[in-house]
Amino acid sequence: MELHQLEYFVAVAEEANFTRAAERLHVAQPGVSAQVRRLERELGQELLDRSGRKVTLTAVGAAVLPYARAALGAVSGARHAVDELTGLVRGRIAVGTVTSHNVPFPELLADFHDEHPAVDITLGEDSSDRLIEAVRTGRLDAAIVAIGPTTPSGLDIHVLTDQAVCAAVCLSHQLARRASMPLAALRDRPLIALPRGTGIRTVLDDACAGLGFTPYVAFEAGTPMVLAQLAARGLGVAILPESVAYNREDLHPIDLTRPAIRGRLAFAWRAGGPTSPAARAFIARARRTLS
Repeated sequence: MELHQLEYFVAVAEEANFTRAAERLHVAQPGVSAQVRRLERELGQELLDRSGRKVTLTAVGAAVLPYARAALGAVSGARHAVDELTGLVRGRIAVGTVTSHNVPFPELLADFHDEHPAVDITLGEDSSDRLIEAVRTGRLDAAIVAIGPTTPSGLDIHVLTDQAVCAAVCLSHQLARRASMPLAALRDRPLIALPRGTGIRTVLDDACAGLGFTPYVAFEAGTPMVLAQLAARGLGVAILPESVAYNREDLHPIDLTRPAIRGRLAFAWRAGGPTSPAARAFIARARRTLS
């Protein structure tokens, strides 16, 4: 008894037709018939009734079918186990990240490499919008991204930080006496913000659009730290995460209200999980490490 004989028998039983079974298996129909006949001769009983327009199981065939399926399932499971192991040992992962955050991502990558030295790792930096799209389409296995209050479609996330977005000005600025102000007060003021496509910029643009105006962004920079430096030199109102705005002696932070806006930093991967064993192992390790 050979595995391909069982495979042919199961296919004919499920398709109720030798021709359709052959098409499904991508083999010639006479070969399917011959192998099923060999299986029947070996068992000493007919498994299929070929007398009607449709091929049906005999009583013996109905009894044999679940065992044939179980045998094929066991072989498939063994192959899958081998693929899982070899895929992890010889795999590849691609990850991305936004710039300027305090997540211990290099340490995570180094620890994962120590555990799985044969897995190749590629790392890139980009804006949140492009990273999210790359994870969605499978070009990246996972990424650290900045997002707003809702989770982007097609992703699963593990939230790393969730904090208010503030304004910040130099100590001599005319707004430096204010502890808070409505978001609408930023209308027509020169702002210093992250580029379009970043999480905090998207949150800002959406909130301002809800109030009926487009923010006037006079300066853009790629990291919150550079935004803070520009604001400290009196070049405008910086839009920053509160952890940055409240931790610089050369800036005066201002809470934004009506509406208050928040930004989240998240570790993201494609909804439904990655397909490769290496990517699954990395995501599991990252979720434990970044908890």
